[in-house]
Amino acid sequence: MPQQGRWKIGDSVQLTKTFGEAEIEKFAELTGDRNPLHMDEAFAARTRFKHRIAQGILSASLVSACIGMHLPGTGTIYLDQTLRFVKPVYVGDTVTVTATVSHIREDKPLLTLATIWTNQHGQKVIEGEAHVLLMAPAETGG
Repeated sequence: MPQQGRWKIGDSVQLTKTFGEAEIEKFAELTGDRNPLHMDEAFAARTRFKHRIAQGILSASLVSACIGMHLPGTGTIYLDQTLRFVKPVYVGDTVTVTATVSHIREDKPLLTLATIWTNQHGQKVIEGEAHVLLMAPAETGG
């Protein structure tokens, strides 16, 4: 089985990124998500958040680099991801995503990863679970 034995329950990786003005604007350009909650401080001030927040999927997308580049890494196929948004990510927040192996399929090259995002204050902002398919080196060009 492709690299399946390389991983064990509890293995984890973290990746950290600050979501500032540039990231919010680039994401809005790419997706068209220009919700004033993300783009307009005066609008956001009148909401329960009191300040602009990052697009939820922008914050969540940090896990893609974790999975595709680090754990399990290059050639991994992302099968699915659950997300629960616990707290907002404000413009300028620094977010750390932790992906931890929580289950390994013995019969197929599949891993389940617990995924948790925290802000610079150590507060959980997103939680979820990912299922990934490990690819054999020949399938990834390696």
